[in-house]
Amino acid sequence: MANVNIIFNGKEFLLSCEDGQEDHLKELSEKLNDKFNGFKNTLGNIGESKILLITSISLIDEYYEAKKNINEKKKELEKLTEKFKEIKSLIYQYRDEKEIEIKKLKNDQINLEKEIEKSQSYYERIIDNATNDIEEFLKKNSTNRSV
Repeated sequence: MANVNIIFNGKEFLLSCEDGQEDHLKELSEKLNDKFNGFKNTLGNIGESKILLITSISLIDEYYEAKKNINEKKKELEKLTEKFKEIKSLIYQYRDEKEIEIKKLKNDQINLEKEIEKSQSYYERIIDNATNDIEEFLKKNSTNRSV
């Protein structure tokens, strides 16, 4: 345990604290002394006990206000966390839907390419057959004219 000399309301006090907490204890006592002196200057000489009571109530009020604000911020954070989870879920759902759509489009593309190949082959055969028929026709007509 460490000992720390602090000054409060013009009086010196020796307080004990955990080792390493000396500076923190000094800082707290200075803030308490400042708050006490602020009330003392504002309210005048109404007695040390009453000013200590008012200072204590004021500090407790600040503490509970801070605690209330922290709880409100925690609730806001929880709501934001839920919204984030919801958005994250929607993003994954959208991604999954788009991946399915992409697969479908790729399959459609592959099927269309196959269809185009079939059609191209079919049209090439039609053109080849038509060319052969025209050549046959021309051969028949050219032999028929010479007779």
